[in-house]
Amino acid sequence: MITTRRELADGREILYFDADPGVARTATDTRDLPRTHTHSQRRFDPLLSEWVVIASHRQTRTFLPPADLCPLCPSTPHRSTEIPESDYQVAVFENRFPSLSADHAELPDTVTGSPLTPLRDGFGRCEVVCFTSIHDSSFAELDSRRARLVLDVWAHRSAELGELDGIGQVFCFENHGEEIGVTLSHPHGQIYAYPFVTPRVAKIAENVARYRKSHDANLFGDLLAAERAAESRVVAANEEWTAFVPPFARWPYEVQLYPHRRVADLPDLDEAQRDGFAALYLDVLRRFAHRFDTPMPYIAAWNQAPTPKSGVPRADWWLHLQLFSIRRAAGKLKYLAGSESGMSVFISDTTPETVAAELREVR
Repeated sequence: MITTRRELADGREILYFDADPGVARTATDTRDLPRTHTHSQRRFDPLLSEWVVIASHRQTRTFLPPADLCPLCPSTPHRSTEIPESDYQVAVFENRFPSLSADHAELPDTVTGSPLTPLRDGFGRCEVVCFTSIHDSSFAELDSRRARLVLDVWAHRSAELGELDGIGQVFCFENHGEEIGVTLSHPHGQIYAYPFVTPRVAKIAENVARYRKSHDANLFGDLLAAERAAESRVVAANEEWTAFVPPFARWPYEVQLYPHRRVADLPDLDEAQRDGFAALYLDVLRRFAHRFDTPMPYIAAWNQAPTPKSGVPRADWWLHLQLFSIRRAAGKLKYLAGSESGMSVFISDTTPETVAAELREVR
């Protein structure tokens, strides 16, 4: 993989990733843009012991532009975009409307008038990952070589961002479909480098540590072994990975992908695991795309170990991908209503065993 670093007109970094050498990435961003200075903040919820990020400047971000005004398409002689090159394989750049920013701000220790609410600046980094230069496409339509390149890019960015001082967790994800809330239809994902460990990962880490203490075993590994043995919820598998519907699935359609050999994060994956993932992930995504008459909206969320500097144990963490959709039936969506949104108690409209069988039958 060949990496080329360039700078956009407002000082943000852009990186190009190519599978083969010999490609020169020399285009210059000719736009007249002011230097970017965005500030967000995080406020600590003492009741839930969780951070909430406040990023009000994101209200002005680009919202569902027509294809001929897409900012993620390559630049042309008549229109400059976020990507100066006339073509690219995979491109990554700092988000122009980031939830978290590398710019530090001087803030009081607590929110004004609320001494029980600690206040910090929203330090971190948010990046956009463009999977292809083709606008009318999707991850499911990539070939295995491009999917493998995207995985290598996720690993590259996870390693580099994880080394930054003050970063507790790196989160690679894709939102797909307007129903999910996507504001740009071009095939892309995002990466957040958080200044803390997210509630989901922190809670899982606590439970994994508790399981190790009481069972002298790895909770992830035992879950994977049980699902592979049961087979009833397995959607697809190869020598390196298994994709299964978790028996406790929260979402109408949810699949988790686990490597058979434990690694803590994306940079730890070896060559065989990377090739195996690309093949299996495309298989599962295409099942999602063809389960109904129209492709399912989905979120693909990598669950990586916290960074070594986070202070959270990594020894038992098992990298996995959570893929889920809010579509519960043809023409019907699952809304997070009172129980889910109000009390964080999910009520599922589907059964994991049935969903797994349905996805296995998709060709």
